[in-house]
Amino acid sequence: MSDTGPGSTFLQAGGVRLHYNDIGQGTPVVCLHGGGPGASGWSNFSQNVPALSAKFRLLLVDMPQFGRSEKVVFKEGRLTYVARVLKDFLDQLGIARPHFIGNSMGAQTAFKFAIDYPERIDRLVAMGNGSITQTVFTPRPTEGVKMIQAFYKGAGPSPEKLRRLIETLVYDASFLTEDLLAQRFAAANDPETVALWSKNPPANEELGALLDKVACRTLLVWGLEDRFSPIEGGLALLKRLKDARLHVFAKCGHWAQVEKAREFERLTLDFLQGD
Repeated sequence: MSDTGPGSTFLQAGGVRLHYNDIGQGTPVVCLHGGGPGASGWSNFSQNVPALSAKFRLLLVDMPQFGRSEKVVFKEGRLTYVARVLKDFLDQLGIARPHFIGNSMGAQTAFKFAIDYPERIDRLVAMGNGSITQTVFTPRPTEGVKMIQAFYKGAGPSPEKLRRLIETLVYDASFLTEDLLAQRFAAANDPETVALWSKNPPANEELGALLDKVACRTLLVWGLEDRFSPIEGGLALLKRLKDARLHVFAKCGHWAQVEKAREFERLTLDFLQGD
């Protein structure tokens, strides 16, 4: 399995060299990956590309600090910074109002984009994310988030740390391959990436008080067994967002697009193409 995928290209946007995959024809859909070590647009969404690119133009973006995009140091909150870079990215490509699909941190980034640039987003598919951090039944930080925070600390990255983390991402880890783990670890253990995350981790942003500003039609997708972003966060989002609906997969963790790939694709296509 390639770690870059087809349609691989670069663009300078917002002062950052961005890598992305440009695949398919039709209405553009910006796909934003999660924030785990070694994540990239292609690694998060490659299994969904055949179904989704048959109907849409997919832009699988490596956000700044991830994948093959530039490893810049943020001087402000990550979500604000990346949302601004994405606006310029769309300006450069002449795209006025695409759909977004965001996984975890990618969903949080898409929410911030919808808050800051409401006229530039059409519909949003947001998978398990921690946009609301005040939860009643689940201790914070969650198990998965603690593992991400510890990944670059102590003795630093290791294949064992990454294996445990990825196994936590899913309900059933039997599909994980050594090839996938090796590719993710190679990306996570890149010296520039290690230096960046060890010395200059980005500042977090709390979106809770701003979420009522998200006006775009939104599909929330959650795995019932998500150990990174608990389902109660999805229920809270359902109440806060102006135009939202929630789909929950049983026996599914944080990677609905992987564990429930075919169902996720049908759900997403129906939502994005519907009236």
